[in-house]
Amino acid sequence: MTSMDRRGKDDELLSPSNSLLAIIDYQPLQVNSIGSMKHADLIVNATMVAKIAKLYKLPIVLTTVRANGKAENDTIPSIKKVVGDFHPSYDRTSINAWEDKEFNRAIKAPNRKKLIMIALWTEACLTFPTLDAIKEGYEVYPVVDAVGGTSTIAHETALRRLEQAGAHLTTIPQLLCELQRDWNRTETVPGFNKLMTENGGFVPM
Repeated sequence: MTSMDRRGKDDELLSPSNSLLAIIDYQPLQVNSIGSMKHADLIVNATMVAKIAKLYKLPIVLTTVRANGKAENDTIPSIKKVVGDFHPSYDRTSINAWEDKEFNRAIKAPNRKKLIMIALWTEACLTFPTLDAIKEGYEVYPVVDAVGGTSTIAHETALRRLEQAGAHLTTIPQLLCELQRDWNRTETVPGFNKLMTENGGFVPM
């Protein structure tokens, strides 16, 4: 059996060559304020999204709000460890990351129109840049099991608004399968299996 190779930039689905990941405001204060899911689950899931991006070699754009160079305000260690120090982190004052010039330039630099996004909170730091990105012609894929709001209703209401605006909601297992797509892509199969097992999609043998 021979599969079609649809990995180019014109691929309708997410692929390693047409997408990038934005990680917005996974800082201690924001994590601790989440009321829509358990903080431990949120950290594990957001870190897993970063691992997926690393596995498939996606460009990663990392940003914080008002960290001011203080370690205790920086991106949480589990994500920072995965992303690595060689990725710059853009600190900003705007709630809407899209309005920060450095972040905006970093998103546009790879010239990829499929934007996978995770952010805290769903109702603010995910919603606002998603709406702006869609308006500028980007396809935005919020990973819903790796984001959170200050309450369940705030989180769910924000996701409805994003979906109505044209965002493509996705989950960690769907993201993994969409980027892998074919078992013949053997170089990423071990990492795929490992992450899917960690997420509970596969049962350890």
